[in-house]
Amino acid sequence: MAGETGRCSCPGCTEPPIAVLRGSGERLCTRHFTASVECRVRETVEGGGMVRDGDIVAVGLSGGKDSTVLLHILSRILLDCPVRIVAVTVDEGIAGYRKETIRAARSIAAVLGVEHIVVSFEELCGRTLDALVGELPMHPCTICGVLRRRVLQTAAGNIGAARLATGHCLDDEAQSALMNVLNGDLGRIARTGIPDAGVLVPRIKPLRSIPEKEVTLYGIVQEIYTPLPECPYAGEALRSDVRGFLSTLEYRRAGTMTRLMAGYDRLRARVGGCAGAGRVSCPECGGPSTGGRCRVCELLGQAGRR
Repeated sequence: MAGETGRCSCPGCTEPPIAVLRGSGERLCTRHFTASVECRVRETVEGGGMVRDGDIVAVGLSGGKDSTVLLHILSRILLDCPVRIVAVTVDEGIAGYRKETIRAARSIAAVLGVEHIVVSFEELCGRTLDALVGELPMHPCTICGVLRRRVLQTAAGNIGAARLATGHCLDDEAQSALMNVLNGDLGRIARTGIPDAGVLVPRIKPLRSIPEKEVTLYGIVQEIYTPLPECPYAGEALRSDVRGFLSTLEYRRAGTMTRLMAGYDRLRARVGGCAGAGRVSCPECGGPSTGGRCRVCELLGQAGRR
């Protein structure tokens, strides 16, 4: 994508292009590439009615590239809007990893002048992820995913947020969509995008139409991209396989992920009315559940018995 030769596609622009957009073939210089990404995110936010005047928007900020780019773009496109942005970083309790990413998150929030809070697994769940990994016989990514969602929801609810923005880009969304199909998880497909009973704050994904490569390039040209260590628990088998498969298809047939998401959204709309698509509240904690005890209470209950 980077280092393209020739001229920018924009009329009258003589700057050298740094990127060719895979879907449209446009060759864009730094200025016009930046404007293109921000324009598409703005269209996603405004077209989806994601943010309203007076809202408090909680932004999940891990310190990694996607969430950093998300916070940076939202702080720009919402600059003149009467909204308050609060960055929320979750400290899962991963030795030798999380401290560095928290420093990166604090740094970008300070540069942007955005309020920043840090919440931890230990504070809200009573245990660090490292401790839970030693107590539960399941993949660390599964444990982390369940608890991170709850911790972010709780933190967003505590600050009175109307929306919780996460940095899921097109690649992330396409991978999740294909995983749901491969797993035959009709219930999860039906629930995608539907507010859950018991959820404090509706989640929004402003980067859902932006490919990961463009997110990375945006971070580089805006000088906000900082290489960070990979989580020691990363590498969930199915997602890794799906990521590789989709990346290959996207390279060979540009637009594969965009078309996949368009079809998935149509499928979701068709099955959204299926019986059992919605959720109920957990009888123990009041959080969202597909029936009976929620996943958070199940996990913490299993850990407590071991």
